[in-house]
Amino acid sequence: MERALSLEFLRVVERAAIASARTMGFGDGHKADQAAVEAMRSEMDSVGMDGTIVIGEGERDKAPMLFIGEKVGAAARDKSHTFPAVDIAVDPLEGTNLCATGAPGSITVLAASDHGGLLHAPDLYMEKIMVGPSSRGFVDLDAPVAVNLRAIARSLDRKVEDLVVIVLDRPRHEDLIREIRKAGARIRLISDGDLSAGISTALLGTAVHAVMGVGGAPEGVLAAAALRCLNGQILARLVVSKPEHKERIAQMGIKDGKKIYDTADLAPGKRLIFAATGVTDGSLLRGVRFFGGGVRTQSLVMSLDEQQVRFIDSVHVENEDVKIRFY
Repeated sequence: MERALSLEFLRVVERAAIASARTMGFGDGHKADQAAVEAMRSEMDSVGMDGTIVIGEGERDKAPMLFIGEKVGAAARDKSHTFPAVDIAVDPLEGTNLCATGAPGSITVLAASDHGGLLHAPDLYMEKIMVGPSSRGFVDLDAPVAVNLRAIARSLDRKVEDLVVIVLDRPRHEDLIREIRKAGARIRLISDGDLSAGISTALLGTAVHAVMGVGGAPEGVLAAAALRCLNGQILARLVVSKPEHKERIAQMGIKDGKKIYDTADLAPGKRLIFAATGVTDGSLLRGVRFFGGGVRTQSLVMSLDEQQVRFIDSVHVENEDVKIRFY
């Protein structure tokens, strides 16, 4: 699956990024989301697969979305061929507000797996801790913050004071932030985008050692797919705090609302593909750049089976009469 579809999914996230980047700075998050969703849906329908959306974005905040159960891919219109069955998780535009304001760090994201390879997580919140390969197996979601930080520091042969922890800047994280500061680690607060932050924990040179806090469950599944390809780890638990939450997880076949999910629980597939393209400039990926003859994008594509991680710089030529300069 990886060899046949990796570059196809690259094309999907590139097109979604270009479409949403054209709305950057307009101050209209709904418009940015809509552009990404429409471009992603249109491009996916040309891919040779029998695809099913198992994680969609937008349910919780009523944004435009690719809905759970939606069929995508060429199989929907071409009944004369047999196409591979693929489960797909998407965040057409992670960091909607970042794109709307022109702030750094928004990306378009897609993860794909063989059938049953991605948890059908409801669009609720999740407690999370994400770490890179060296710290895999050293953390415990129920352990005190200071204990986890000391364990991460030991795994990296560092002091706690050397660590950088990313936390979403939300009122719900006041106690968490206080505990991290008390332990002596440094904090990078972000307004949106814990998915790209989680990926950063598993890449050398990003100076990010952990992500902690409560974020979206769909982003948790997407992060798990990426971290499996990178040998990192996410531990997560759904935040089930209302009766309607219990009804929702029951509808999706989840029996234990208190279960702690490890990386392979969230993304158990034997074949996984993860693809993301930068929309606005960030520490993980550069944003979309427009020029007179076309568009330039930077993307990340990973596959589990082939154990490949590719950073891809693409030029999309729109005017064949314009000379392209690489600088």
